[in-house]
Amino acid sequence: MKAGVGAPERAQITERTYRTDRWWAYPLSTGGILLFFTAYALVRYFMNDHYWAAEEHYLTPMYSPCVNEACVPGSSHFGEFIPTYPAWIPIGIITFLVLLGFRATCYYYRKAAYRSLMFSPAACAVPEPAKKYSGERKFPYIFTNGHRYFFYAALLFAGINVYDAVLAFHGKDGGIGMGLGTIIILINVVFLVLYTLSCHACRHIIGGKLKHFSKHPIRYRYWQFVSKLNPRHGQFAMISLFTVIITDAYIMAVAAGWITDLRIFN
Repeated sequence: MKAGVGAPERAQITERTYRTDRWWAYPLSTGGILLFFTAYALVRYFMNDHYWAAEEHYLTPMYSPCVNEACVPGSSHFGEFIPTYPAWIPIGIITFLVLLGFRATCYYYRKAAYRSLMFSPAACAVPEPAKKYSGERKFPYIFTNGHRYFFYAALLFAGINVYDAVLAFHGKDGGIGMGLGTIIILINVVFLVLYTLSCHACRHIIGGKLKHFSKHPIRYRYWQFVSKLNPRHGQFAMISLFTVIITDAYIMAVAAGWITDLRIFN
């Protein structure tokens, strides 16, 4: 190596690190969470089933919006304007690509993935195994520069999730009703919106290019609000992973008839 810890002018130390604390705990736990969510998402998307609980009007966020002609009746809140895919392509492929693109290019998830999955580096004072560093200028890392564009799509999908949450207030006998699933969907929507709005790209879009906040008082208020959320972006990112899984698993169980939705009223 011409640079880094293995450079000729650096002291050649045989030990990987002299750190005695549990520096491996963060990359191990974070990597486990990311791999679990990835595996769960892949399984669920290729199932192409149990994503719509018709009687309760629950649609899982992993299949929303369902705009394919193959979607089960009632789940297409915005119409079915996309022809049926071949059997080997998931019905929710559009949702999968948008959400994968937004989270995979997210600054927080990039840091988490680099440290936990690629050990680049795993922790401070712990050398990474890579022999050279090319930044994010080459394939496939160059696609991370498109994060702000994925943000626009994710913001649209967050609005769609809010709409789905409103429809979840459906009574089994008609009218307004609420079940345990409604509450779970609402909690998930809250954290999805918080994760989306706390994004660094959102903060920059709102006020990053303004030279004088005094000339843009409304945008300044929005910028202040997002700036308060931004420091907790990583927390919202991880919490929203679990809320998505819990919401999807609950709706899948109800849709498949494995459990009965606990109704609060109607």
